Amino acid sequence: MIASNVVLGDDVVIHHRDLVNLYGCTIGAGTRIGAFVEIQKNAEIGRNCKISSHSFICEGVSLEDGVFIGHGVMFTNDLYPQAVNSDGNLQTEEDWSVIPTRVRRRASIGSNATILPGVTIGREALVGAGAVVTQDVPDFAIVAGVPAKIVGTTGSTVSPRVVSGGAL
Repeated sequence: MIASNVVLGDDVVIHHRDLVNLYGCTIGAGTRIGAFVEIQKNAEIGRNCKISSHSFICEGVSLEDGVFIGHGVMFTNDLYPQAVNSDGNLQTEEDWSVIPTRVRRRASIGSNATILPGVTIGREALVGAGAVVTQDVPDFAIVAGVPAKIVGTTGSTVSPRVVSGGAL
């Protein structure tokens, strides 16, 4: 389902329009979205992104231009999720605050990675498949594991001190 409040840029490709759940979000021009993707309200997707099947992009997530999201990537926006308040009543939107997450230009996130709220994934960084990102990822870093640790670089602009373990 694509809700009427979704803003779609020019030439957005949604491969199976009946097999997505998009509402209240903005999708930039040229972006491609696979089947079984959910993008929630107030999420912002840049231009020319690729979002693979079975991924979840929740409220508070911002993807800059040219970001790649692999299959089954999960974003979160609450560090301490709960179904009910202390009185046992179901929580509502007023009972918690969205923690924003940002993925910078041309970053790539591998299949089945989980991104915790409040992090920034740097420009042209690479998150390995299955990684759990709990802290910021520097520009051009390659991270992998649970929790994600820097294992290399995608370019020469990350200092050796950061690669040796100083950032994550």
